[in-house]
Amino acid sequence: MPELFDRIADLTGYRDRDVIDVTLVTAVRDILQPQALSMYRPVGEPGAEVWSTRARMDATSQVPTADSLWTSGSPDLPRLVDHPARYLAYTTQQVVQVPGTPHRTLFPLSTDRDVIGVLDIETEEPLSAQQQRVAHSVLRIYRNFLGLLDYSERDTLTGLLNRKTFDEAFLKAVATLQRPGDPAVGPIDGAQAGDARRLPALGGYWLGVIDIDHFKRVNDGFGHLIGDEVLLLLARLLRSSFRGHDLLFRFGGEEFVVLVRCERGADAAGAFERLRSNTEGFAFPQVGQITVSVGYTQIKAGDTPSSAFERADKAVYYAKGHGRNQVHCHADLVAAGELEVELPKGGAVELF
Repeated sequence: MPELFDRIADLTGYRDRDVIDVTLVTAVRDILQPQALSMYRPVGEPGAEVWSTRARMDATSQVPTADSLWTSGSPDLPRLVDHPARYLAYTTQQVVQVPGTPHRTLFPLSTDRDVIGVLDIETEEPLSAQQQRVAHSVLRIYRNFLGLLDYSERDTLTGLLNRKTFDEAFLKAVATLQRPGDPAVGPIDGAQAGDARRLPALGGYWLGVIDIDHFKRVNDGFGHLIGDEVLLLLARLLRSSFRGHDLLFRFGGEEFVVLVRCERGADAAGAFERLRSNTEGFAFPQVGQITVSVGYTQIKAGDTPSSAFERADKAVYYAKGHGRNQVHCHADLVAAGELEVELPKGGAVELF
């Protein structure tokens, strides 16, 4: 029993969700002593998600291992339907038993808003009723703690991350040039997990600013209740247009920010264009068509949250001044002579 309390204390001792996932797997392994267990989450392009291993341990593991999120688009990762039992637990939100050697018990992982993954526990014999109750209790604590984090870190209306979480997320994204363990997938411990989960080589992050065109007309013409509905629906379009590990923020009013992890600028451009097209083609109740203007920029070495945001915001301003319902890259506008070249503090010309 003291060990259970110790593990619960460990689980609730962090605010970093990636570390919390690793701590959950470690806690369940130490409490239930299974042959192995793994946490999986869907990642990848909408409609083409694959299973990514968030953390895996066996009976002899000292630290968890994990897939690199930088390989989330890799064809080597299995599609959701390639693992029927896992997919069933994920879609039905029910515990799924898979008899065999080993016996597998799959628990859905959820927050108050949605299902986020699956915990797969492998044992020599099926879990006893007592063991299942313990597992359910630990997962309830996990869910409740994520709920508390959501309350402090998410926008009340849309459920997206709020503005006060942006700086920390941005700095985490650019903290290191190379993630621990790359290029091979290697072990991570609790201290490394915050860095080891989402941080690709620098240059792989893009920041986009999204602004709803003529949103004031919506509030003035239809009222703030309808305006709030538009914001809610746009938040859903954001979730369906980007991938599960891209970070979505509401900055307030009609302004949204996205941190996208891509290998190439063309991939980032495609993601932002997908959002623009999805929004233009969506029929908003009572309002009809809504469009968005999008500006984005590649995050660079030495960037601060404000400097990257300012570049993307200038691209948004350009889009709004040239017809709206457009996506523009700040660097492309500078290269075309549409925006002035920025001068860094040292006075040297910034090259793109």
